Amino acid sequence: MKFEIEGITVYFPYDNIYPEQFSYMVELKRALDAKGHCLLEMPTGTGKTIALLSLITSYVLSKPNSPLKLLYCTRTVHEMEKTLAELRLLHDYQLRHLGPAAKILALGLSSRKNLCVNPRVLAAENRDSVDAGCRKLTASWVRALAAENPAVPSCEFFEQYERAGSSAVLPPGVYTLQDLRAYGKEKGWCPYYLARHMVQFANVVVYSYQYLLDPKVASIISKEMQKESVVVFDEAHNIDNVCIEALSVSVRRQTIEGARRNLTRMRQDIDKFKATDAGRLRAEYNRLVEGLALRGDLPATDGWLANPALPDDILKEAVPGNIRRAEHFIHVLRRLVQYLEGRLDTENVEKESPVSFVVSILNHAGIDQKALKFCYDRLHSLMMTLEITDTDEFLHIQTICDFATLVGTYARGFSIIIEPFDERMPHIPDPVLQLCCHDASLAIKPVFERFQSVVITSGTLSPIDLYPRLLNFNPVVSRSFTMSLTRDCICPMVLTRGSDQLPVSTKFDMRSDLGVVRNYGRLLLEMASVVPDGIVCFFVSYSYMDGIVNTWNENGILQEIMQHKLVFIETQDVVETTLALDNYRKACDCGRGAIFFSVARGKVAEGIDFDRHYGRLVIMFGVPFQYTLSKILLARLEYLRDTFQIKEGDFLTFDALRQAAQCVGRVIRSKADYGMMIFADKRYSRHDKRSKLPSWILSHLHDAHLNLSTDMALHIARDFLRKMAQPYDKTGGTGRKTLLSQEDLEKMAVSGMDDMMF
Repeated sequence: MKFEIEGITVYFPYDNIYPEQFSYMVELKRALDAKGHCLLEMPTGTGKTIALLSLITSYVLSKPNSPLKLLYCTRTVHEMEKTLAELRLLHDYQLRHLGPAAKILALGLSSRKNLCVNPRVLAAENRDSVDAGCRKLTASWVRALAAENPAVPSCEFFEQYERAGSSAVLPPGVYTLQDLRAYGKEKGWCPYYLARHMVQFANVVVYSYQYLLDPKVASIISKEMQKESVVVFDEAHNIDNVCIEALSVSVRRQTIEGARRNLTRMRQDIDKFKATDAGRLRAEYNRLVEGLALRGDLPATDGWLANPALPDDILKEAVPGNIRRAEHFIHVLRRLVQYLEGRLDTENVEKESPVSFVVSILNHAGIDQKALKFCYDRLHSLMMTLEITDTDEFLHIQTICDFATLVGTYARGFSIIIEPFDERMPHIPDPVLQLCCHDASLAIKPVFERFQSVVITSGTLSPIDLYPRLLNFNPVVSRSFTMSLTRDCICPMVLTRGSDQLPVSTKFDMRSDLGVVRNYGRLLLEMASVVPDGIVCFFVSYSYMDGIVNTWNENGILQEIMQHKLVFIETQDVVETTLALDNYRKACDCGRGAIFFSVARGKVAEGIDFDRHYGRLVIMFGVPFQYTLSKILLARLEYLRDTFQIKEGDFLTFDALRQAAQCVGRVIRSKADYGMMIFADKRYSRHDKRSKLPSWILSHLHDAHLNLSTDMALHIARDFLRKMAQPYDKTGGTGRKTLLSQEDLEKMAVSGMDDMMF
């Protein structure tokens, strides 16, 4: 369908549109007009992705003189493929209406592991090994050797891509990762470098968060992007955690030992070069004297990671004299590694600010702040000079230099925390030195400053007013939408007590109480006997899930549950979990019914949908608070309180409730779907906790469902399932319309009324 929004013709590839999609587009257009940033929360299963893509591509088509670029960031490769599939559908529709004028180039960009087509490189088991395998065949010095000696292996796909030169381009169209691989094989070109090259010419780029938020990757992949870009962070409820992880580093004993091995090998390489090619080391020294201007003229294959710190001024300074010579730099790194090893040898938890840590390094190891700041770039330069291709072997020394550069660059927003053991396993010595970033705004600040509009959107952004404070920006539009439904197909309940009227909770002082464990077991057993098909249960942690399932097994509750449905469990092993999910789906498909035990904050809670019969009920056992004794969390809470005036309790509750909402949101993925949500913990009945849930859940949470026991919840579940079995009018013919046609939108435009909107 085709309709107008404030003077812009929007091309939408479906015959009907939800009212909330229309409102979402209106708010998004206002943000684009204002050239500002926006926060938009819209329920899961209401077509956020297609609404975003339709409005932004139509907006660009309406302004041919000001070419806006769309950078769409997703969390997983699976989401990237789904987004590109939606975009292809939309693009075909626009081409039918507008002809060649609507042609665009859209592509997904991912790591070599997902794009490489060279079977020799792909044989490696992990991403770092694939990257190193690629460098062994494509680094400029390897290719120079291969040109002289045909026996030296090189990558035929990359060589053909290089030979094609400027004719190696992608024709207009929408390319998923699979399409890029197929095109690369057909032409004999390397799809990874072709995609990297085409990113700067594409109208739409879909890639991972890291390509914009992690400075080590962003300054290589995204540095060419124009200011006139719209950046979309989809499923962005955890964006603050992604920002923090991008600037945090951990050093363990294994890191220290690995770094020592790396330094020994580099020292041997330096001695070898001194004997055979001393001119190379001298040329590097001279270049460093002039400054670190080696960024621009590097072949694409040689630059693999950029500086982990954000300030640009570091690239304009000259490298300090004491680390210009290769052997001097190795000696400085040896002293740094020795100092860090000494710090790891502690029996107490230590916490320090970056400033005092840098002073301590100067006093004990004689390395000043400026030398620390340049460690990462100096290491990169040295590895280039020594022609090192197996970069996966050098990850340990890279981690040490990453740590040094961040400590030397930032004075605020970080802490150094040294823990002699994991508090949950105090009898096993496992010292770790962590540089923890507490300020999410540091990583995302360049994105807000560089690009015209940044859209942060998800199904769970409540309370929405906390995100501008956490990320330190001012959105021009901040809006939360509810779900327009023809029938109440969501049934959230708060269960506070068992059938014996004893309160249930996973509070630390109650979680091991046998009465609570038994009541949770009875709740699941009763629900398994009533609810058809699939039930998903979320627990607050792996250890709690292990404990409670063990107890249920000893008490015979698990055997009773298994008479109704089969039970599958998520583990920390990805392969096991994937297998369990496949079998869970098979059990639901064949009518046997199944229960899936999962963990909040786990892989399943974030990325797997339990739509239709795969999830008719989701039970959230407890409130998924973070481990509150974690030293890193305590340091972050202190920083948030001092810097942004966010109280500890407010942040912890906000974080726990967004995770809970994310878990229960898995059950409803479209309006034709239906499902129940049970929040099984007495703390959910408190208004300060409950009010932080998204408005689309709260609007269906009736007062009568707030303080339930197991038998009352069972009665409500039976009643709800009976209602859902009745036929209904999908368009919402009676009363409010939940599917708007083109005629409805035209009527609304004429009358100027919002009577069909919610």
